[in-house]
Amino acid sequence: MLPYNYKLKKLKGDASFRTFYRQIKETKKSVIVHASKEKEKNLLIYDAINRLLIQNKILAPKLYSENYKQNYIEIEDFGDQTVFNLLKKNNNQQLNLFKKSVQLLHKIQTIKKNKVINFKNKIYKIPRYSNSILHEEANLFTKWYAKKFVKKNKFLKFKREINKQIIILSRNLRCKHNVFVHRDFHVSNLMKFNGKLGVIDTQDALIGNRAYDLASLIDDVRFKTSQKLKEDIFRYYIKLNKKNIDKYNLVNDFEILSILRNMKIIGIFTRLAIRDKKLKYLKLIPYTWRLIELRIKKNPVFNDLKKILDNNFPNKMRKI
Repeated sequence: MLPYNYKLKKLKGDASFRTFYRQIKETKKSVIVHASKEKEKNLLIYDAINRLLIQNKILAPKLYSENYKQNYIEIEDFGDQTVFNLLKKNNNQQLNLFKKSVQLLHKIQTIKKNKVINFKNKIYKIPRYSNSILHEEANLFTKWYAKKFVKKNKFLKFKREINKQIIILSRNLRCKHNVFVHRDFHVSNLMKFNGKLGVIDTQDALIGNRAYDLASLIDDVRFKTSQKLKEDIFRYYIKLNKKNIDKYNLVNDFEILSILRNMKIIGIFTRLAIRDKKLKYLKLIPYTWRLIELRIKKNPVFNDLKKILDNNFPNKMRKI
């Protein structure tokens, strides 16, 4: 049951099991987050991660009230100005907006703590981004997308081959798994609020590889960018982090994680369409393929994976 004593306006949702409502109390606005499923992650952990960010002077929605028994929380309303919307409106400001986004990422990656007290007064410890989690995510490509397109008599062989490549790539990662990883750090989850950039949709955060969120930002499937802009953003990240990184290792991990992440995304978008009837995500799959193709041609470590994908998913299929 949602609060009913004030006017509620349903907001545009995301790919989760949450529903969002804007609540107006006289001159004050807030957002009601209702979770029909996965309540712990979408409410309790979501707020816990936001608390940790706020403690580190990073803009994230504050909790105003909670009714966990009734499956909702009330949080700060950041409005509607996503970086995605700002980028679409300001072509000449795109690099500047991405630089500000990289500055926010840099600040997030300086967080040292991995524990926070949640609103149930219990400690929440952010889990590590293990290779098993990475494998499970990348295998969503096989479970949902490949299962739909690869012929039944070839599927088991394909599954073994692609799984082997996922394991090989994860073993080739070189950066330490020691920074806060948002896991969906793209321009639709970055908000301009009170003149500053903040972050939303934080419930999936883990402690892992610094290249992951950078790949999410630069190779964003929802917002198309030129190769030059991608390179400019990457160089700016290196400039901000030159004391903390080995450029060769970062490039290596960026390319691997971009490909594995975008394989995961193709699987998720297919699942959203088949299981949840959210068909709008299917139109993003062709560009996701283009991003995989962009990275896969650059490094010999991807040769076997490229061969497997090319043999099973011809160019015509990738545009569906």
